[in-house]
Amino acid sequence: MFNKKNILIIFFIFLGMYIILNFKDYNFKRAVDACLAASQKLSEAKITDLDEAKRFCEDQIKKNK
Repeated sequence: MFNKKNILIIFFIFLGMYIILNFKDYNFKRAVDACLAASQKLSEAKITDLDEAKRFCEDQIKKNK
């Protein structure tokens, strides 16, 4: 019923879906981390509420997409 070619195609489709679903937010997370690091470096007073800063960075990055 299934030959070797069809099995390989199905395998690579599932592998591709797995990779896409696991790593789709990788660049977004890196951008948020960079934003947090830059905001702490640039601000004279250190940020005390990291959750608020993270939400701000996420909103700004989503706006610029």
